[in-house]
Amino acid sequence: MIVASSISRVYLLMKKTLAIQKLEDIMDYYDLVEDSLSYIEENLDKPLDLESVSNKLNVSRFYFHRIFSAVMGTSLNHYILSRRLNASLQMILKENDSLTDIAYALGFGTQASFTRAFKRYYGYPPSHARLKSISFQPMDIPQIIRRPFKNLNGTLITEFNIAAFEGISLLGLAFEIDLSSDDYKTKIRSYVKELIHATSMPITTKSYLVYSNCQPNSSKFRVLFGIPIDLFNPDQIQQLKRRFSNIHPAKLPRMYCARFVYAGDLLEIGDVFKTDFAKTARISRLEIPETDIELIQEFETIAHIMNHYHILVPIKEDTL
Repeated sequence: MIVASSISRVYLLMKKTLAIQKLEDIMDYYDLVEDSLSYIEENLDKPLDLESVSNKLNVSRFYFHRIFSAVMGTSLNHYILSRRLNASLQMILKENDSLTDIAYALGFGTQASFTRAFKRYYGYPPSHARLKSISFQPMDIPQIIRRPFKNLNGTLITEFNIAAFEGISLLGLAFEIDLSSDDYKTKIRSYVKELIHATSMPITTKSYLVYSNCQPNSSKFRVLFGIPIDLFNPDQIQQLKRRFSNIHPAKLPRMYCARFVYAGDLLEIGDVFKTDFAKTARISRLEIPETDIELIQEFETIAHIMNHYHILVPIKEDTL
């Protein structure tokens, strides 16, 4: 019986291992994570952890942890917590359940645990949401930001390459954004659309978003959305200057950059890219030079202006 039991366990382990290897060969990272997001959203009222989710997807915990953390830029546990708190908003705003009932329904155990987690995440206790003294809006399931990955020394990181950015002269709209403000995404989209519409450039035109001059402990950036200035004739430049008070020429200098490729909504990548770059810089030992330019988003064509682009981050040449 002991021998038979051992053989059975080995067989099941081999079967699962082969299934996992097959999945690793054919399953797109994003399909796996999208399946996990749907499963989590449908089961927020049930016990959820790394083991239960990976078992549901028929992959190993180690493999799933690596993929999920890399793709989503956060741990599975933190993601589950954020979605449970998001679900609590909808329940609070309906006013049908007490905070204690909501806490138990979403697996927090006690109202005190729920209140602590809610306040830590949103900055206010759940009672503020119920009183509607602060506006809380439930969020949809986050979209997956698509980018290539590579295995570096056993760690899955966003693929990148290092190359010299040769510099370029742009003509663009300059403005300031505050990442702590809700309207910064609308502001960026508005300026991008305005300049594209005003210039009537071919859809194959390259363009750039340049973020600069972020002060320490500040959420404010100077931004320039620009198009290569040599694509304009003098009359066009004068017409644009009459139309826009904030249009300026800008010269981007030659510099070495780490270049990343992303697909997805341009303005939804912030936290994911921050995590991606921090991991890449730590493992690859990249250092940031003292420069006003924080990063550059480079668009190969204005036809894909908001959903396919390169991100360039200046790095020190002597760390290459």
